[in-house]
Amino acid sequence: MTEQVQPLESLSKKPEEPKIVVNLRRIKRKIMVMSGKGGVGKSTIAANLAAGLALRGYKVGLLDCDIHGPTVPTIFGLESSRPEVNEQGIIPVQVFSNLSVMSVGFLLENKDSPVIWRGPAKMGAIKQFLEEVFWGELDYLIIDLPPGTGDEPLSVAQLIPNCDGSVIVTTPQDVALVSVRKSINFSSKLNVPVIGIVDNMNGLVCPHCGEMINVFGSGGVEKASKDFNVPILAELPIEPKVAEMEDKGTVLQGIDHSTEWQKNFELVVDSVEKIL
Repeated sequence: MTEQVQPLESLSKKPEEPKIVVNLRRIKRKIMVMSGKGGVGKSTIAANLAAGLALRGYKVGLLDCDIHGPTVPTIFGLESSRPEVNEQGIIPVQVFSNLSVMSVGFLLENKDSPVIWRGPAKMGAIKQFLEEVFWGELDYLIIDLPPGTGDEPLSVAQLIPNCDGSVIVTTPQDVALVSVRKSINFSSKLNVPVIGIVDNMNGLVCPHCGEMINVFGSGGVEKASKDFNVPILAELPIEPKVAEMEDKGTVLQGIDHSTEWQKNFELVVDSVEKIL
């Protein structure tokens, strides 16, 4: 039997790299923002972290992977925006020159349209966001995940095997802390370093007497921090002004350190900047 010899040109040709690998290579740092349950202000943290890093001069992308409840377009006042498409791929919506965002919310017919998808469809959409959205050269890609440890967080962790870390958002109430401990274990099992915990809605400053009211209790976040040896990045009070600006899509106007919330939030930006 005559042995078949491959042409030299086929031997020297390198296999083509997956598109997602090529696209993500342009991004220096990838950070997941996650929470064990909903309603703890996770998207608020993700949006402010992305904006805070951009205001420090970094090139930042914000990917909203909350397929069923995308809020990033509302937070930035971009609900009527639509991404463009060219030969490079899907062009994310620009907030300003060094901050761009992508969300399934930009693709809905209207903001009230529900996304009724099963797991495979959601994973396909997230893969497309990472593979076909042309982020360009980025210092940071902040990934806003839906609550829990299901399809979306698992898809991102598997598609980005070298994710640089996770920021876990919680509130002081016990029911939230039960879930946040699961998020810490989720990150550990998938080899995603936990950068730290953000203790959101940590008390309310009384507008009349200035006393701090622990609406959701206290002490639980500190215990979780010690149990898992994970730092608390910041304790953020309940701040009506922050919620008001998000509802109006004017969150960027609030990044002026005029509130106690924003002053404390700078510690989160500091930690991400220093640790990574």
